[in-house]
Amino acid sequence: MRKANVTSSGKTSLKRIEVEKSQVSKQSVSMSYQARLEFLEQVAPRYRHASCAQKSLLLDAFVDLTGYARKSAIRLLNHPPEGPHHIRRPRPPQYGPEIQQALLVAWKAADHICAKRLIPFLPALVASLEQHGHLHLTEESRSRLLAMSVTTAERFLRTQRKPAPHGLSTTKAGTLLKHQIPIRTFHEWDEVQPGFL
Repeated sequence: MRKANVTSSGKTSLKRIEVEKSQVSKQSVSMSYQARLEFLEQVAPRYRHASCAQKSLLLDAFVDLTGYARKSAIRLLNHPPEGPHHIRRPRPPQYGPEIQQALLVAWKAADHICAKRLIPFLPALVASLEQHGHLHLTEESRSRLLAMSVTTAERFLRTQRKPAPHGLSTTKAGTLLKHQIPIRTFHEWDEVQPGFL
């Protein structure tokens, strides 16, 4: 622990901080994110107005309690975050593999058209595919599939591989036909008749 020269007025606060630090180090409690933010809001004003020795003790106690790295704790104590603090957790997927597979079947049946054209056409297409036995969906899956947005459908279909076009000719034109077609080159354009454009 660092030692610093302090006045008699600062000895009581330093002793109180040392007691708090000893209590914290004995507990070794894992705090939740919300509890750390509340503790930061309590300690940050005291830290900013404290002397160097008091700051060192406050920082040691804060690091021991929260588990932050020392530099991160200094940054947080000097500049605490403002505004509401919420952790953004990823939402659970709404469209399971059954719905994704049904969208893929409908996309293939529609000859791989883009999602902007597929989604408005989807209710009639799904009904037709179910009627002919190509799709078997529950009521909930059907309602979720028909409620899917264009952006979500594009995001899923982007991961699917579109088949390469077949039947394109790879032959090249031969030179025999080229020799039979008369072509006028640049130096043969010697029109001197009046009125020629």
